[in-house]
Amino acid sequence: MSSLENTCPKTNLKTYPNSLLLEKQGNVAILTLHNPPANTWTKESLIGLIDIVTDLNNDLSIYSLVIKSSGEKFFSAGADLNLFKDGDLGIARDMAKYFGEAFYVLSQFRGVSIAAINGWAMGGGLEVALACDIRIAEQKAIMSLPEAKVGLLPCAGGTQNLTMLVGEGWAKKMILCAERVDARTAEKIGLVEEVVENGCSFDRAMVLARQVAQQSPQSVAACKTLIQSNRTRHWQQGYIVERELFVDLFHTKDQKEGVNAFLEKRTPKWTNA
Repeated sequence: MSSLENTCPKTNLKTYPNSLLLEKQGNVAILTLHNPPANTWTKESLIGLIDIVTDLNNDLSIYSLVIKSSGEKFFSAGADLNLFKDGDLGIARDMAKYFGEAFYVLSQFRGVSIAAINGWAMGGGLEVALACDIRIAEQKAIMSLPEAKVGLLPCAGGTQNLTMLVGEGWAKKMILCAERVDARTAEKIGLVEEVVENGCSFDRAMVLARQVAQQSPQSVAACKTLIQSNRTRHWQQGYIVERELFVDLFHTKDQKEGVNAFLEKRTPKWTNA
């Protein structure tokens, strides 16, 4: 075990009544999807995700969030289709609202979010991974957005986030043709950042999460804002904001700590301030 891992003592696992489990290890929060057998999302779990990410944003000791599954076959199969069998418009509006809000809040998490995809990620189960910053997939993982096969469509950012990651052609292939993508293909087209052996996605996600903790959380948050800014603004505006945020970091304690720690050849002690 590395010295960094030694600095990350475990806390008690917190169980929510919405099929989500939260644990904190040092600067890393671990969110486990726990709604067997397929980790489907409900209105309650989506509201729970919003509350959890909001709380984590307010916890300045947390720099990263890893999302994993409690099962071996499914990462998440998305929504339970039993919710939609009666064609109830009220339920449809509610689920679209909460799916959209929950995964948008996740995408705006202050720190770095990492999805450890260990099995099937379908529909909303893939969309929650698309809302994360980084996706690690195991060799057995299968990903798809098959909503149109049952008369629906991805309503939690899937059509937009998938297109940004893999381009219009592959997004159309996956959504319009219901193409399932295995882990190696997902890596090739940019849907996931890395493929690991079966059983290793969580461990690899934790390594990356702890690498985040070695950097200034203020700097990481600013960099994430800049990277995602080209979704809504022109590149030229991004260059301007980049310089502005660089100067803004000089108002933080972590900027002084980082530079002086480097010059003094010691490990910096971040305070997220």
